[in-house]
Amino acid sequence: MAQFCLCSQNPTSDEVLSWSQNFDKMMKAPAGRNLFREFLRTEYSEENLLFWLACEDLKKEQNKKVIEEKARMIYEDYISILSPKEVSLDSRVREVINRNLLDPNPHMYEDAQLQIYTLMHRDSFPRFLNSQIYKSFVESTAKKKKHKTI
Repeated sequence: MAQFCLCSQNPTSDEVLSWSQNFDKMMKAPAGRNLFREFLRTEYSEENLLFWLACEDLKKEQNKKVIEEKARMIYEDYISILSPKEVSLDSRVREVINRNLLDPNPHMYEDAQLQIYTLMHRDSFPRFLNSQIYKSFVESTAKKKKHKTI
């Protein structure tokens, strides 16, 4: 699963083109995640990325009280069937989450996170690569590269 990195907010055209070959690499790049989020918003599925990011944030937490609070917020925002931002998870993963809510830990959403990451990779990512959002970004970074070489 992708980890955050301090990659450039202004990626090179080669970096942007490499995203088309590697979903993990795109998810590690802040500019890549932001562009993908913009695309997901147009498909009304931004909650998948927001859930994934919230889980990444939870994994870094060590304070027990904060873990409990963040775990509850993630549940209310993305897991609860009452949430308008509910992510699509299978019943097995939901059962594991419900058991883990009794004693929250930073990794309690890993199965759910992997399921959503896989969904984004297999379902949304191919459409993203064919989207005008991605194609325009590729063109704009290519133009910047061209101007630098002149």
